[in-house]
Amino acid sequence: MKFLNNMTLGQYVPVDSPVHAMDPRCKILATLFCLIGVFMVREPLGFALWCIFFAAVVSAAKIPVRLVLSTIRPVWILVAFTSVIHLFFTQGTPVFAWGMIRITHEGIIMAVRMGLRLMLLVMFAGMLTLTTSPTELADGLESLFSPFKRFGFPAHEMAMMMTIALRFIPTLLNETDRIMKAQIARGAELERGGPLRRLRAFVPVLVPLFVIVFQRADDLATAMEARNYTGGEGRTRMNPLEWSPRDSAALIFSLLFAIAAIALDGRFFTL
Repeated sequence: MKFLNNMTLGQYVPVDSPVHAMDPRCKILATLFCLIGVFMVREPLGFALWCIFFAAVVSAAKIPVRLVLSTIRPVWILVAFTSVIHLFFTQGTPVFAWGMIRITHEGIIMAVRMGLRLMLLVMFAGMLTLTTSPTELADGLESLFSPFKRFGFPAHEMAMMMTIALRFIPTLLNETDRIMKAQIARGAELERGGPLRRLRAFVPVLVPLFVIVFQRADDLATAMEARNYTGGEGRTRMNPLEWSPRDSAALIFSLLFAIAAIALDGRFFTL
């Protein structure tokens, strides 16, 4: 249950900061540039540059570092698993061997590289949701998808689905925590034993959770129909999106930084 309480995926933290005041379209595109840049770097210099850039963004957003780092917790198992796979199964110069276990120099490099890459990807994506409200995120995605409407792409519907999914992640986590507490109060042992035993004990939690998910989906559909929701055609916004020169400068800086980080990566140092 501590794991669920510490998750920040999909949460929005309202703070008066320059990052929060930016246009959501700018933040989405800048995050995309950052993700591409992080995915393409391979050497220590590139990762160091992206860590410095991320620290600067966190400082400008005025969000506690502990809250930002907690975005990694939902995927730490994936990070560890990926690193271990590269550590033991990458061919190269052996540095340790014991029976069938073999660790190579290239495996250590790949394990560190993939672990850092995944953590940075998750943290940059987490910063987008921490600094952008669900409504702004939906409006930004719809605006970015709108050029594809001429090809029959449902921009409004796609943006609405993505935003609803992000919005209800914290709600479902709270419901899961509430169900787990109720089951533990009835004598269920959800936090004891090995992984297989815990997985079996978690079945009584999944059944009511699925029921709640479908119930909430039905309630949401009923509420949207009661408000005469018919899609994006003809709809107006209470707060129209406004692109400012500051947004252009931030987007250009993000793009240039990503290009510079990729260009400098590996030129001076090699891991």
